[in-house]
Amino acid sequence: MFVSLALASQGAWACAACYGQSDSPMAQGMNAGIYVLLGVIGCVLSGAATFFVFLARRSAAVAKAHQDADHLA
Repeated sequence: MFVSLALASQGAWACAACYGQSDSPMAQGMNAGIYVLLGVIGCVLSGAATFFVFLARRSAAVAKAHQDADHLA
């Protein structure tokens, strides 16, 4: 099995982007998939950053509330 794979033509292994047809539908689909995955990663990272900013602001507000309560008591 491995021998037949090793002896197979290298042109059969190449995709459209690697083989030189960068304007083919397969290459355009691959590029679209890459852009979608980059978008998903960007959304997830933005959500995580927003959550940590929320936590920092909430922590500061709670600390200020405790500080104000201590001054009133």
